[in-house]
Formats: sequence, structure tokens, C-alpha cells
Amino acid sequence: MSSTAERTPPRKLAGVVVRFAGDSGDGMQVTGDRFTTGSALFGNDLATFPSFPAEIRAPAGTLAGVSAFQVHIADHDILTPGDAPSVLVAMNPAALRANVADLPVGGTVILNADAFDERSLEKAGYEKDPRTDGSLSTYQVHEIPMTSLTIEACKETGAKPRDAERSKNFFALGLVSWLFGRPVEPTLAWIAERYAKAPVVVAANTLAFKAGYHLGETTELFESAYEVPPSVLPPGTYTNVTGNTALAWGLVAAAERAGLPLFLGSYPITPASDLLHELARQKQFGVRTFQAEDEISAAGAALGAAFGGSLAVTTTSGPGVDLKAETIGLAVSLELPLLVIDVQRGGPSTGLPTKTEQSDLLHAMFGRHGEAPVPIVAPRTPAECFDAALEAARLAVTYRTPVFVLTDASLANGAEPWRLPDVDRLPVIEANLTTEPNHVRADGTAELWPYLRDASTLARPWAVPGTPGLEHRIGGLEKADGSGNVSYDPVNHERMVRLRAAKIAGIASALAPVEVDDPSGDARVLVLGWGSTYGALAGAARRIRAGGLSVAHAQLLHLNPFPSNLGEVVRRYERVLVPETNLGQLVRLVRGDFLVDAVSLTKVQGTPFKVGEVEQAVLDLLAGLDDSPVPAAGVPPVVDPEELQ
Repeated sequence: MSSTAERTPPRKLAGVVVRFAGDSGDGMQVTGDRFTTGSALFGNDLATFPSFPAEIRAPAGTLAGVSAFQVHIADHDILTPGDAPSVLVAMNPAALRANVADLPVGGTVILNADAFDERSLEKAGYEKDPRTDGSLSTYQVHEIPMTSLTIEACKETGAKPRDAERSKNFFALGLVSWLFGRPVEPTLAWIAERYAKAPVVVAANTLAFKAGYHLGETTELFESAYEVPPSVLPPGTYTNVTGNTALAWGLVAAAERAGLPLFLGSYPITPASDLLHELARQKQFGVRTFQAEDEISAAGAALGAAFGGSLAVTTTSGPGVDLKAETIGLAVSLELPLLVIDVQRGGPSTGLPTKTEQSDLLHAMFGRHGEAPVPIVAPRTPAECFDAALEAARLAVTYRTPVFVLTDASLANGAEPWRLPDVDRLPVIEANLTTEPNHVRADGTAELWPYLRDASTLARPWAVPGTPGLEHRIGGLEKADGSGNVSYDPVNHERMVRLRAAKIAGIASALAPVEVDDPSGDARVLVLGWGSTYGALAGAARRIRAGGLSVAHAQLLHLNPFPSNLGEVVRRYERVLVPETNLGQLVRLVRGDFLVDAVSLTKVQGTPFKVGEVEQAVLDLLAGLDDSPVPAAGVPPVVDPEELQ
């Protein structure tokens, strides 16, 4: 055995994609999160994609119980968690079987050899041991008895073998931390803080982590370690955020900038529950959180809070939107600001609770009876969820309307570095609460008419109940324009319907125009997306341009109303490709509004698009154009795609 001094120096890599996979009880989410945090503190750019089993207690060792966490780290700006892992850490046979097909030829597999017993192989559906039947021959396979080494390392703690075994995820983390030169101090400090009330657990996890790290350091299991240098990022203070965390912080910031108390009415539902958890921790900002008994109560409480002068929010995922629909329709009629956060998941019904999908755009557009339009905002990245919350709050408060924010599971659970903003430079949101009467009766008495509108925004007054002299009545029955008295007059009803629609349509003139990424200015194909498809679409555009071809890309933040220049943008290009993780919802709206023959690219597998999937679709479109210099459809240009994700 050679000494560490004789070992080959670490090889430098521009980036690497690591996937940790194991049983849902193996702590893979903790392992991935700690590797991510260490990489963020090291200074890498990164993107993550956690994957959870749907069953809370899926049978151990089965494919249904596999949990995984993929993280892409790099020394440069990256856009996605990676199309495929470079390294797969598989803690049992089920984890291997569920994930190995994603590994490219030549990829690295690190196995927990102790888990490959006959019973575990059978539970995973293997007829033969994949380590000996040749099925792994195209990969670099490293078999390590992680369980037994962990138990041995933890003997001095006095922990029982079964308890010590639980620390094997930290053994794996230590080994991979050595392999890619991750700092150890943040992980050790986290262990000490996280498990401070259980000293034996602190000791076991610490010893397991160190054992894994030293195994890599002192043996010849690997030819060399690897180094992914820090990324060069704009100066500032950074933190690592998930989309749910960034969105929660954005809501707090929006309430502060509007000078309004923040109220959340919520019912726990995957994958939106972390919004409730995070906002419940922000009581120092005067945040009030209410965990209701059901989705209907949550929405009703939030709407009541809006009536009372709060910045009101209700959070949910797709099935919860179904139940909130009547209350959202009431909010449209009342013309009160209400933020509806929908963290989308696969549907319909219970669907895929832990998987991602852009399944609710048409639901947000049309999922209420009557004419009930509302603005829709869809952030592109986990960090942008912060800005989306501010923008949604601005629209809701300014125009006195419910606003949908559509994120999804990949944004909610995915993480990336985020540069903390200068709070004083965040946009001010003018609540403009009504403080004086706005109408004088024939007898000279001043009163509040709740449906007298602002000439520029068509927004109605927003008066806090109980304010002397501003007593007023609103409700679900149609109201007379101006006075707000109940009215069954058909002409008044049509006027009110058209006024509410005009108010939402008028927002378009105040939105920033769509920005098109078209560096050459001569692209013939536009890739148009929304929400979390951003990374795959922008990554595909990078790859195509690296191959010497041109393509334009635009990603929509505002989905209703569309920015006023979108029609001009989509008509500028010969072909428009609209990739969505649904069966084609945005493409229907674009076709209907602008009469362009947009092409739909769809995926409903509970996973995001890969860069390569979008790239191939664009190349196929380019190849179909007359006089195109593109290779034949299905033959991509020869470029190295490794660092263009």
C-alpha cells in the first residue's frame, strides 16, 4: 500500500454530478443536503434535485422505498442538477437498480457491499447479483462494506450495532467528501449542533464521517481524488436556499415593504408544507400562521385576513387548489389581495405527491366558475422564488386581486446559492389603504363606496373594517358598480364582469417586456418556457450555440396576463418550441392568443426535462427548416456537453 504522499495529485474537474441513493430510512436527503452545504461554503455554484418516495413507510429495500439526492457542483455558472450522475452512491440493491440506468458509460458506482445479501437482492427484483453477472462492466465499481466499517468505527461510543448502523450515511458522506475535496469542518459542526441532545448520536455520526473520509485518504480504492475549484461569483453574501425557503422569505420581505402584517392560512400538503414550517419560524416579523383543519378553512381564513388588512397567503399543492377554488372565486368578486401559492406536483387527484409537474397552469387560469381571471406568476429557479413572492404581492396589493404563484416540487426542494439582496433596495409596495370616505350622499353625509375605482389601475378601495366612517359591505352576491349594494341588474353584472377582466388585462401594460436570449439576432427557432423548465431550456440553448448554431430562448415570469410584447416576440420566429412538464398547457394559450403554430414538447414522468431532450427537439426543428445548416434530424453537432448543463 502506497502512502498518501505518493498518491496521484487530485485531478481538477470543472464540474461533477453526484447522486446519493438508498432506502428512505438511510438518510440520503440529509447526506445530499450536507454535501450541498459543504460545496456551497467551499464556493461552488450548484444545483440540486432531491427525489422522495411517495409512501411514508414503503417496504425497506424495495424500489418503491428508494430515496435519492442529486447535486451538481461546478467552478462556473450552471443551470441544472445535471442530466445524469457522474457518481452514483448506492446504499442497497434497490437503490442501484432504480438509478444505475441513468449513469453514463464509464461512470463511477460506489456500493455498500454489506447490503448485497440474497434477501436484499430478491427484494430489489434481482435474479442474479449485479456485481458478478457482468451488468456493471461498463462502470467503475467500488465495493465498500460501509455498514460493517461504520459499526466498527462506532464501537467506542457504546452504541448497539443496530443504532450504530444508522450512521452509515455519514460514512458515505465522509468518503465522497474526501473524493471531491469538500471541507469537513461544516459537517462536523452541523452534527454537533443538530444532535446536541443525543451525545451518543453525535459521537457515532462524527466517527462514521471520519472513518469514511480516512478510508478514502489512506487506501488505494480510488486512483486519485478530484478537485472542483470554487466558482467566480459576483461579490456579496451568499446563502444556500431551496425554493420553498426563498419563497417564504420573499413573502416576509413583501409584507415588510408593504407595511402590512403577514397572515398564512395553510393545510399541510406535500410538497408545500415547508412554506408553513418556515413562515411559522418568522414570528419576529409579526408573521401569523394558522394550520387549518382543511384546505377550505385555510383559504377562508386567509381571505378573512385580507379583508382585515393583512397581506394574506394560502399555500397548497394541486389537489388543495381544487378545494380552494370557491374561496378564490369569492376573492375575485370581493376584489381583495390574496396570494395563492401552488407548489405543483403530478396529478390528477393524489397523483404523484413527491414528484414534479407543471400540471396546474390551466387550473390557475380557468379553474373557477364564471368569469374570474387572476394574475399568475411563475418563478424560474429556487432563488427567483424570493423575487416572485415580491412581484405577486405587488400585483395583489396594487390591483386588489388574488394572484397565483406557480412553483413545483423541483423548485421547492431544489437548492442553489443565492446572493442576499440589499433590503433597502427591495421595491416598496404601496398598500394605499383607504383612510377617508370617497363619496358624499345627497344629504351631505360622507361615506365609503367600496367599488369606486382608481382611474389608472381600476382597483377598488381597501379599507380596514372598523375604521370610523368607512363602514361598508362586500360579499359574493354581485354588487352595484360604485356603491357596492347588492344588484341583480343584468347590465350592471356585465359591467362588473368586464371591469374585473379589464383590471387584470390592464396589468400587461405595467409589466416588463419579455426578454429574449438571442445573441446572434438571426435565430429561426424560439424556445419558449415557463417556470422550472428554465435550466434545461437555457442549457440546451448553450449547447446548441456551442455547436455553431443559433437558437433563441425566452422564459415567462408572467403567465396571466402575458407581457404586452409577447405576441410580437413569438411571431418573429419561424418556429416556436414550447417544452412543458404537462401535456401542453402554455402552448394552448400561446396558440389561442397569438395564432402561431407553436410546437409542443411534453413530459409527464415526474422528473424535469434533461438538457439533452430539449437540445434534440430543437435540432429536429432546425433540421426541418428549408436551407438549414443543421445536421440531419437526430444527429446533434459534435460538442462536449459536460459543462453546458
